[in-house]
Amino acid sequence: MTSHAAPKMAEQQQHSRAASSAQDDEDEAYEMVDLTTYARTHQWWSTVFGNNSGPIAEKYSVATQIMMGGMTGWCAGYLFQRVGKIAATAVGGGFLLLQIANHSGYVQVDWKKVEKDVNKAKRRLKKKANKAAPEINTFIEEATEFVKKNIVVSSGFVGGFLLGLAS
Repeated sequence: MTSHAAPKMAEQQQHSRAASSAQDDEDEAYEMVDLTTYARTHQWWSTVFGNNSGPIAEKYSVATQIMMGGMTGWCAGYLFQRVGKIAATAVGGGFLLLQIANHSGYVQVDWKKVEKDVNKAKRRLKKKANKAAPEINTFIEEATEFVKKNIVVSSGFVGGFLLGLAS
């Protein structure tokens, strides 16, 4: 080898190493990610609330859990009371108007037919209720399990719900 060939060969080796290094950098820039594994390990609630695997409410003190349950229960009870009053007013008012219209002679109601249709609807509801029993039992079991796991929040919710109904 000549003295001119050695620097050229060294330069080619450096260029080859630089190209190889650039390709390695490029491979690192485009890392393959398995989405199923990524989704299991990087759940959005872990980012927001931390990596606590238990229920979120357990991170708070007992007083805070009771307050959270109480406030949500009060809101639910208050809304239930308001909606219940509106529904009762609508049904009762409609029935009252129907009675007034019937008594005044504007409307003639065949009460025997109404009674027959109501009894028919009752039989249909009983038949459908017997078919829906497994789903209802599953829901009740899940709700019972939830209440057992979150007894502090649940008791606060019940108390708040009753206060919301009363206010």
